[in-house]
Amino acid sequence: MSTDSTDLSGKLLIAMPGMGDPRFEKSVVFLCAHSEDGSMGLIVNKPAPELKLKDLLEQLDISPGHESGAMPVHFGGPVEHGRGFVLHSGEYMIPNSTLRVDGRFGMTATLDILQAMAKGGGPEQRILALGYAGWGSGQLEEEIQQNGWLTCEASPDIVFSSDDKGKWVAALRSLGIDPILLSPEAGRA
Repeated sequence: MSTDSTDLSGKLLIAMPGMGDPRFEKSVVFLCAHSEDGSMGLIVNKPAPELKLKDLLEQLDISPGHESGAMPVHFGGPVEHGRGFVLHSGEYMIPNSTLRVDGRFGMTATLDILQAMAKGGGPEQRILALGYAGWGSGQLEEEIQQNGWLTCEASPDIVFSSDDKGKWVAALRSLGIDPILLSPEAGRA
């Protein structure tokens, strides 16, 4: 198998119908890192039912501020689902802690960012996720080749939208694809 050397970091993965893994059905995944060693991303359109930032802060003994109460916590993926990640706008950075994906996006997984958010600070735009999606070397490329995923540019308007249910359709439309026309059956030439 030849692997595509294209770096997909900072792109969105859009789950295709019929992918076969219910955890990723209609998922939009922001790829934080992609290399020949593997890939790591966060699902950005699946809020965890009934779980809010306030609940998480209380579990970590961080006093939640009045602004932090209603922010949803997302299901970031099936790997390390007890670990928290904040995908955020690029203006925010904690030296030696933030993974700068590109000028528009960063990802931080330390308590410092949660403490800042609890006090009403932190990044302008953000998504808090528990867990992540991970792929071993060549695995994601193979899934893309088998029509499991489409890729598109990551727009902050899509990633940070409060309309989680609309992100999958918005990502497809950014490629000029009408989701109604998608078949769950993968084509073979």
